[in-house]
Amino acid sequence: MVPRLVRSSVPSKGSPTQPNSGESGFLARFSASDEQREWFSPSPAGYERGRTKFVVVIGTVMSGLGKGIFSSSLAKLLQDKGLAVAPIKMEGYLNIDSGTLNPFRHGEVFVLADGLETDMDLGTYERILDQDLSRRNFITAGQIYGEILDRERRGDYLGRDVQMIPHVTGSVKLRLRELAMTGGPNGTPADVVFVEVGGTAGDYENGFYIEALRELAFEEGSESTCFVALTYILEPATLGEQKSKAAQLGIKRLMESGVQPHVIACRATNPVGEKVMQKIGMFSNVPMKRIFSMHDRESIYVIPDDMRANGLDREILSILNLHDRVKVTHEDKARRTWNDFSSKLSTPRARRVTLGIMGKYASLRDAYASIDKAVEHCGVHLNATIDLKWLDTSSLDTTGKVAATLKDVDGIIVPGGFGQRGVEGKLRCVEHARTTKLPFLGICLGFQMAVIEYARHVLGLTDANSTEFDPSTSHAVISELPDQKKLEGIVGGTMRLGGQDVLLESESFAARLYGSTTVRERFRHRYEVEPSFIEALQAAGLHFSGRHPHHPIMQVLELCASDHPCFLAAQFHPELTSRPLRPQPLFMGLAAAAIVRKYPDAVRDTTVARWLNSPAAVAAH
Repeated sequence: MVPRLVRSSVPSKGSPTQPNSGESGFLARFSASDEQREWFSPSPAGYERGRTKFVVVIGTVMSGLGKGIFSSSLAKLLQDKGLAVAPIKMEGYLNIDSGTLNPFRHGEVFVLADGLETDMDLGTYERILDQDLSRRNFITAGQIYGEILDRERRGDYLGRDVQMIPHVTGSVKLRLRELAMTGGPNGTPADVVFVEVGGTAGDYENGFYIEALRELAFEEGSESTCFVALTYILEPATLGEQKSKAAQLGIKRLMESGVQPHVIACRATNPVGEKVMQKIGMFSNVPMKRIFSMHDRESIYVIPDDMRANGLDREILSILNLHDRVKVTHEDKARRTWNDFSSKLSTPRARRVTLGIMGKYASLRDAYASIDKAVEHCGVHLNATIDLKWLDTSSLDTTGKVAATLKDVDGIIVPGGFGQRGVEGKLRCVEHARTTKLPFLGICLGFQMAVIEYARHVLGLTDANSTEFDPSTSHAVISELPDQKKLEGIVGGTMRLGGQDVLLESESFAARLYGSTTVRERFRHRYEVEPSFIEALQAAGLHFSGRHPHHPIMQVLELCASDHPCFLAAQFHPELTSRPLRPQPLFMGLAAAAIVRKYPDAVRDTTVARWLNSPAAVAAH
């Protein structure tokens, strides 16, 4: 006899649900009685409905307006009050992750510590919250559909027809409740889960997310969920005034989905006028005190302060009935620490330098968003304005062009990337930096470029290359990882990803920068230094100062000669771990060297000297 499918009814607020262990009999685990019901709203074992609150940020009008920036800034204010916050990004595309997405279409790929390749918004959350995230903080439609189809093939749905409602929406709610149970520090429950829905209201691909969130708010009970609509205020140059009609229609579309926003965030170039806010409030049923002008600012890091000044944090606490969980002492300390950083963003700085970003996505800054932010962090801590010059290496086909292009920069970064376009130009830039003592930082592919350039021009292996670019080269100084050579080269499935330990030599420049001989950084690469060339390269003066703890995998290089102010490269992506209050050491070393190159007297500045590769700096510290 085939067992009857029984879907769980919605438990009353505060009541525990059925156990959630194992995959067999997926729906049967959530049975509440022998009566078949239309509810399907699974929860983890011990989950208490209404205990964790949810803030949901949904866009209208158009995408790319900064939902992640708004959500993470608001989450920081609640985190500062002592609440445990857990962000999650929901993407509507069918990709399992962001690893194969073209940066021109979706910005940079941000790699989490556990190796998941995600949307760049996860980087914004990590930086502003100073919190490492994991795969539980990122959902795609492909993940949800894949899990459901796997369950259906195993028979976990007990013969029932599998539908968008309730099964797909139920799976989304389960993911959110699992995060609520474990998203706090050290796997503890979160006080507030911040949910960012990718795209905009009205998109076909995210409609099931919005429906799941509407259901979630109903099931969790009153004061459980705060919906935020982030919209766009047009300001056509020909009219000379702000127009709210598009915003009104976008919010109306959201309301047609059954979602009544509690807060409106108005994205705009200039501060949103009161009359526009009045119109928005009138047509959305949102009071003026809950409408926030999210206009352009000099830095995203001042938005939390502006939200606090507007009282938006207190409004969220009232909507969610969270005032009794606030820790005033914790908030005072956190606010002072953040203000010490954010107040420096608008303070005039003593020095100004320029760093060149030698990439192939120079026309799209989002492709290198984490590098942009890592440099910004350094500028604040070193009291210098650091301008970035975005340069496409595809056109740098002669050494003369390279010299002319780099004559006005004080240091260069050669970032990561895939594919052959622009590679020869990058090699010329590395050679220029090495021979002219221009401060240099190579990242991932930039690390490999430094090895190839050194092999060609110092070892004399003129055809030295990577098997990625020339599989038939007779001197493959860069080749595939040994473990990957056994695999069938599926794009996105053969890389070394996520956090890995790096051992640094104690007297190296890198170790001095980190202040440690063991660090953990995030990787995203498929190729490495071929072990058979390591001894020759080191004998010629290229120092591999950072290595894998157990295998002959080179992870950091620098020049042995101490007369180069900064020639560093890392196989990992140091930009991914830079935080506003904790700038990344390799970037600090590059920035300090660039400052002293332009302002030699800066060597007397103890803050700058701490990060320099010179005997005097070492002796002073």
